[in-house]
Amino acid sequence: MSTTTQSSVARTYQIRTHGCQMNVHDSERLAGLLEGAGYVRAGDGEADGAADVVVFNTCAVRENADNKLYGSLGHLLPTKQARPGMQIAVGGCLAQKDTSAIVERAPWVDVVFGTHNIGSLPVLLERARIEQEAQVEIAEALQHFPSTLPTRRESPYAAWVSISVGCNNTCTFCIVPALRGREVDRRPGDILREIETLVAQGVQEVTLLGQNVNAYGTGFTDFEGTERFGDRQAFAKLLRACGRIEGLERVRFTSPHPKDFTDDVIEAMAETPNVMPQLHMPLQSGSDRVLREMRRSYRAERYLGIIDRVRQAMPEAAITTDIIVGFPGETEEDFAATLEVAERARFASAFTFQYSTRPGTPAATMGDQVPKEVVQERYERLLEVVNRLAWDGNREWEGREVEVMFASGEGRKDSATHRMSGRARDNRLVHVAVPSDEALRPRPGDIARTVITHAAPHHLNADGGITDLRRTRGGDAWQARQAQPEKTGAPAVGLGMPSVGVPAPLPPAEGCAVG
Repeated sequence: MSTTTQSSVARTYQIRTHGCQMNVHDSERLAGLLEGAGYVRAGDGEADGAADVVVFNTCAVRENADNKLYGSLGHLLPTKQARPGMQIAVGGCLAQKDTSAIVERAPWVDVVFGTHNIGSLPVLLERARIEQEAQVEIAEALQHFPSTLPTRRESPYAAWVSISVGCNNTCTFCIVPALRGREVDRRPGDILREIETLVAQGVQEVTLLGQNVNAYGTGFTDFEGTERFGDRQAFAKLLRACGRIEGLERVRFTSPHPKDFTDDVIEAMAETPNVMPQLHMPLQSGSDRVLREMRRSYRAERYLGIIDRVRQAMPEAAITTDIIVGFPGETEEDFAATLEVAERARFASAFTFQYSTRPGTPAATMGDQVPKEVVQERYERLLEVVNRLAWDGNREWEGREVEVMFASGEGRKDSATHRMSGRARDNRLVHVAVPSDEALRPRPGDIARTVITHAAPHHLNADGGITDLRRTRGGDAWQARQAQPEKTGAPAVGLGMPSVGVPAPLPPAEGCAVG
């Protein structure tokens, strides 16, 4: 039911997204669903909580996710009491886990929905409004593949494309398989048609998205039309097929799992020009003993062997990772092994996490939980190592030329520094001095070359200007969006895959969409 049938003024919405890239993509779907139902996005100038509908798309991987949600809900209570028509909805992994416990703990919540039924949100909001009671609806299995739902994409030139949802791994620290379900793969033809449609709309960079992308191919009709199950080359074939899509400039993916990472994928990356020289490969621990306890079915030397083969095929590939500190039973010897692997891998960036207990996971009941003060001390030592490695790697780019695709929202100080920011091919964040003349400046989505003049641990600067500016269809799409009537305010959902640069305020959670 359209929200405009009740009033001549459309109701506004805001989406607050926590957690992994899958949640970011789901939030784009939620925005599309709400706008299809007649809602408009809350404007930039509206006060916190001023939207008519506030949606929390939650994460359940880390302990502070619960505290953050209920703190935010408590903060909104006075606003909701003062505005009886306001509605609050909670979805995502935490909703899938806690179900009706959310409305028991926060009875002012109007709607609770899970990871498998995000398409139900508009109906649940309307039902809650009419019946004047909370609606809790949790599906136990996927109802619609996310890409079948309408989308309100935040970027006109870059897009997420889901290739699978769910995960068949059983990592002992991770609750995600229980909340997202077993892996379900899309057929390659559906994926490629979606990408072709996006490219026709001006998108020139796609990120293939899944909890474990290189396990893709567990069961679908393959590229030759034959029903196959367990095609271990399916992901490599998909990458090569993306390379044949005209107008698609850049292809990325996140995240693979080391146990499924095969040489045919490395070959496809190296031989497909629009697949970027970047790999986010979760390590989690450098200790074989801890990896065994985590139920990660690879060991340190296998992991390093993959990294070596990637660099042999793509010498300038940027390798990023995830690392957990303080897993139950981790000794100083185990931690030293993690530091050693980090040094040998020379990570361009790392998302580092202090282990947090998640009820419902095998690790939660393990003995030998590491004291908080020990975890903190190790965490700080790890940060020193990965930051030094990142800075060393970035310094190697000083004086060298890179290709940058400019983007909006990448540089918080761009207006003050007269720069524009974007990503190099290997996804390093680059702040670039650009002409003051609008006619000579790149637009978000445009591509140019520039020489790196300064390296910092989490970004590169290029203050010598740009050359070979190329006006792109992505830049045209961005410009066309700016010319549209302003119906909504600032983005409520931000895009960003694991990147070489400053981690986002809420980095990808260690068990969700990061292998």
